[in-house]
Amino acid sequence: MNTLVLVFHPSMVNSQVNRALAEKAESLGGDVVVRRLYDLYPDFRIDVTAEQQAAETADRIVLQFPVYWFSCPPLLKKWEDDVLTYGWAYGSTGKALEGKELLVAASLGADAYGREQEYTYTVTELLRPFQAMANYCSMTYLEPFATVGAMSISDEALAQRVEEYGKVLTSEKLPLLDRLG
Repeated sequence: MNTLVLVFHPSMVNSQVNRALAEKAESLGGDVVVRRLYDLYPDFRIDVTAEQQAAETADRIVLQFPVYWFSCPPLLKKWEDDVLTYGWAYGSTGKALEGKELLVAASLGADAYGREQEYTYTVTELLRPFQAMANYCSMTYLEPFATVGAMSISDEALAQRVEEYGKVLTSEKLPLLDRLG
């Protein structure tokens, strides 16, 4: 399975979790291709053709990013706006992503997500716009790979999470998230 990992982190040097996850993905080689978008487009001028070509070669697209203010970094939103064009990603002739898998690999600084917790919303609910985007582009939305508590994660827990990420990225079959899940 050809897997494209798109890493959206504006300050990788200051990242503990996303840096470790990206390095793990890069170490896998073979069918796993990693693109660090903030390195490629520090000026936010996205090469739409290059991004569409990269996506077309993948069976699975992974969006890896930290959650900031309950949302994604700005370059990821711009990537969606620029790359997912009518007639290519959606619309009557937009079939380029049809049947491809979408995996969101998000890190969240806190760990208090849920109805009875400080942030009230579940991680699944916070990531719902990506599920909607996948559905709209006729993609298969996979159960997100969420790393919660990134601000206080221990070295041991991070090492375990990194190994799990490597297994997820190379797995042929991953769990789906129900449309309503």
